[in-house]
Amino acid sequence: MIIFGSPRRYLQGPDALARLGEEIARLGKTAALVADSHVLALVGPRVRESCAAAGVGLSEITFGGEITHAEVERMAGLCGANPPEVVIAAGGGKTIDAGKFLSGKIKAKLATVPTVASNDSPTSHIIVVYDENHKLTGVEKLAGNPDLVLVDTSVIAKAPAALLSAGIGDAIVKRFEVEQCVGVKGNNVFGGRSPRTALALAHACYDTVRADSVAALAAVKRGEPDEALERLVEATVLMSGLAFESGGLSVCHAMTRGLSAVPGPASALHGHQVAYGLLVQLALEKRDAAFIADIRDFFAQVGLPLSLADLGFAGGADEIATIAELTAQAAHMKHFSRSISAADLVAAIESVEAATPAKKDAAA
Repeated sequence: MIIFGSPRRYLQGPDALARLGEEIARLGKTAALVADSHVLALVGPRVRESCAAAGVGLSEITFGGEITHAEVERMAGLCGANPPEVVIAAGGGKTIDAGKFLSGKIKAKLATVPTVASNDSPTSHIIVVYDENHKLTGVEKLAGNPDLVLVDTSVIAKAPAALLSAGIGDAIVKRFEVEQCVGVKGNNVFGGRSPRTALALAHACYDTVRADSVAALAAVKRGEPDEALERLVEATVLMSGLAFESGGLSVCHAMTRGLSAVPGPASALHGHQVAYGLLVQLALEKRDAAFIADIRDFFAQVGLPLSLADLGFAGGADEIATIAELTAQAAHMKHFSRSISAADLVAAIESVEAATPAKKDAAA
């Protein structure tokens, strides 16, 4: 049986925050805005104004910075005996996941308001949980996807370009992961078979990323949204999110298990981790040299990692073995055309690493 999931409603465009209040009013009369101190200062006034105009009672909860079970319990305690009907999670991926976790705990509806386009968390029902030492500990799931996703591209355009680069990385991998999952008839994140719709979205996402990333990054450097940025944000937030949940994941995301366990890469942005994972997956797929060279050239244009060193890695063979062993144990690894061992992953990583100095030599 195929299963496809998605948010109930998606809005995107310049100054979309002005519409937030009326959209929240569709969901409830009271809401809690979850954001870190920076994002509260950035969007708080507009959220307050919009909700007040729509007659929505608003409270605010400052997110502590790391999505742990203890942090979510703390936030739930702040909601008191009469919790809000809606949680508005505003910010980056961790804040949005914290808002998701909170909404599930207090049984509230959920609106996500990304202030960066660094990943596709805003559309999904997946929650990535860490410990106090910032190590990934597991994944939780909401009963359903967000009720509302609202993306103000005027805000996105003023975020650091490195965060959009990470979003590009998170989005570009989906084509290759969904192809692998569909190829082995694996289950998607919802536990069903992947519909052809998800594969089509993954391909559309890839095509958009390749066509619009360079121009969209230029728009972010100017601080002004344009049509290229609008298309890219739709790809990085909406297409990418729908593709991975309903299409399935593979080696690229499995690599986060290993990369998050070693110094350097553990602190890298999620989108940069999975982008490096794509280079490893392509090596495992035995893609031809011209195809890999094309991908690497694109990575260089948009600030994606070409080596472990680009992720801050300063280790050696032992750390690479750790990355490989933990990655091989990840559930997504079964979504591949053949069984992959830790030794296979070490060889693929070594292949990726060997390509970087060769490229520099060629350019010298």
